[in-house]
Amino acid sequence: MAHDHNTLLHRLSPEMQAMMGVYALYWKLEESFDAIEIELSHQECHMVIKLDQPRRMGVLAADMLSVPSTITSTADALEKAGYLRRERDPEDRRAWLLVLTEKGTETRQMLVAQAGALFQRASGLNKDETAEFARLARKIRENILKTGIPEGLKK
Repeated sequence: MAHDHNTLLHRLSPEMQAMMGVYALYWKLEESFDAIEIELSHQECHMVIKLDQPRRMGVLAADMLSVPSTITSTADALEKAGYLRRERDPEDRRAWLLVLTEKGTETRQMLVAQAGALFQRASGLNKDETAEFARLARKIRENILKTGIPEGLKK
């Protein structure tokens, strides 16, 4: 049966094959992320991963394809749980930066490692293929940001 499915897939255009592959990868990763035992929501994990360096909330909102109110509530929850703190931006004392605490940094390292392993298992790509996929995915993301963020990502 799998052979019949692969035969059908190969008869589709490269664009359709790419879309079906990305869709399958998305759902497999979504399922796999649910298996990570962590007390954080997906949005909170996303923010922790994005905080590889201190960032202003407005910059973080744009980078996470989210609205500022969502970023504020997510940051509030992470701050209350001890994953991050707010510090004044030394370049503009009116602005605040979100900065990971030690707990947040350790959690980020664990999430990055586990997400990488999940991606490798789900995708079946080797290191070179993963690097090429990442390059293409960045190009796709940049084009989407340039042409307009989909409504579903603004929530």
